[in-house]
Amino acid sequence: MADWFTADGDDVRLKGSQCSACGTPYFPRNTLACRNPQCTGPKDGSELVEYLFSTRGRIWSYADARYKPPAPYVSPDPFEPYVIAAVELDVEKMVILGQVVRGLTVDDLAVGMPVELTVGVLYEDDEAEHTVWMWRPVNG
Repeated sequence: MADWFTADGDDVRLKGSQCSACGTPYFPRNTLACRNPQCTGPKDGSELVEYLFSTRGRIWSYADARYKPPAPYVSPDPFEPYVIAAVELDVEKMVILGQVVRGLTVDDLAVGMPVELTVGVLYEDDEAEHTVWMWRPVNG
């Protein structure tokens, strides 16, 4: 997942790609060709360039994750329930799924609530602390 986002201090951005002809963004990264049927780029495939997504959006939907997912997903032992949110990004108007920061439950969230991207710990092992992007509520 480390190649799916970049984090430099408080600046956390999801990494994807964008068609250089029509501007369509893709997450996760698309490396083949633009899939936008309205793209005016070359029919043999437009150039796709790295794209850093906006960091704020609004909750589109959310749910509890109260069971331990099967392999290959890795989770803390013992398993700790978490919340997942589908967030519509303010700029791109596309929905991206991610965990909500620890300590919040579905009772703390609402559809339309503004959130921003951050980084949180997915799990820790003897060798490292494994991080992932997460959503956290913001004011306004």
